[in-house]
Amino acid sequence: MAINIKAGWPLEVNPNAPAHSLERKQPAIDDGLDIPHPSRYYSSEFMEKEWRHLWPRVWLLAGVVSDIAQDGDYTTFEFGPESFLLARQADGKVKAFYNVCPHRGNRIALNERGSVEQFTCTFHGWQFACDGKLKTITDENTFNPKLIHHRPGLTEIRCEVLGGIIFINMDGKARPLREYIGLPAGYIENYEIDKMNVVHHVRSEWAANWKTGVDAFYETYHLAFVHPQTQTVMEDFSQYDLYPNGASRMIVPLCMKSHRVGDQDSVDAGLRFMMQDAGMDPDGYKGNAQGVREAVQQSKRARAQRLGLKHYEKFTNGQLTDSWATGLFPNVQMGMHPEGVFIMRFVPHATDPEKFTYDTMIMYRHVDDKDYTVPAWMGLPAGIDVTGQTRPNIKHVPLGQKPELGEVLDQDSDLLPVVQQGIKSRGFRGPLWSEQETRVRHYQREIDRYLNDEK
Repeated sequence: MAINIKAGWPLEVNPNAPAHSLERKQPAIDDGLDIPHPSRYYSSEFMEKEWRHLWPRVWLLAGVVSDIAQDGDYTTFEFGPESFLLARQADGKVKAFYNVCPHRGNRIALNERGSVEQFTCTFHGWQFACDGKLKTITDENTFNPKLIHHRPGLTEIRCEVLGGIIFINMDGKARPLREYIGLPAGYIENYEIDKMNVVHHVRSEWAANWKTGVDAFYETYHLAFVHPQTQTVMEDFSQYDLYPNGASRMIVPLCMKSHRVGDQDSVDAGLRFMMQDAGMDPDGYKGNAQGVREAVQQSKRARAQRLGLKHYEKFTNGQLTDSWATGLFPNVQMGMHPEGVFIMRFVPHATDPEKFTYDTMIMYRHVDDKDYTVPAWMGLPAGIDVTGQTRPNIKHVPLGQKPELGEVLDQDSDLLPVVQQGIKSRGFRGPLWSEQETRVRHYQREIDRYLNDEK
């Protein structure tokens, strides 16, 4: 089914989607038209308010289950001034702790991940089981028994898993994760992320506020101007949907030309690449440009049947081509496809409101087929191990170096520091969000509810 851009705004990728379909356009949510003061993007006071009222109270995406598949496997998660330890338990569950020894505050786990029978503090040798319980205190007889009678173990924090993704909450008072996320049942689970592995992981430092980063990735309004090379392979009018508690999504139609392109019929190099990227032979396609999206969907559906990929039966045809760019409040976006998921986290700097870490993971469900891979827009480097047998090390990119995430994402890394500087100008009085930027307004309004203690 071709998308009818001429039908008007707002875009619906499938106006005929049943009411129960996850593809169905959501009812509008009125988040008002207030123009926030730009200092929220650079003020130390605003940043401190976020650390007090926002970050401890929300669910944070801390890791993925494939990184801790076996009993004793652990991974760490750094967020601002805090470090967390996620460990797989003998019963298969996941527990999370502050990564700190209760004796003198030393970090317990010094590596980004590993596998242990127990955790040993490198300062004085205190030992802890993987469930956080204290096992031994070095020279325990030299301690006053009253000081350690409570058997001080690792400090556990709330941890829940949804669809193969691990979330933590620091204050322990947040509503249950599934309710907090705000997305319908099956939305995340259908992708079976628990059967995917991280095949590429980059943490790059960017000279901008974390919200400046989220704002840029929560709309496709900028595509024609920042990423003009995308105009012949994706539509920049997206379907925008808002969910409760700050969650949102945009369905970005791929394998078609933007409505801004005059020639809507000829199959150019961009569309030929999209067909090839999906495992098709472009030379065998006899239709015009407007039929490419549907042809790719049919080809992927047939390929999934040939390869025995049963989870494809859970997806609409649109999900086989389009990117469901899904926002989890407050600082996550996931580009979701049946073949793989691109997880991006916008992690605030611990002390500087004008820096953040762009933490990206490409997750892939390995299939032994040379033409099967994640969509090219994810920027998966050539020649890396995608079998899941080896978890790649995290590539750390310091501030000022190009992250080399692919052409499109590198263009964003060049843009955001310029935007950050402009936000501080006396001539800028606050963002004017269009209806193509409803996702930005939606999550920013939710932030204000936390900061004003309405949540």
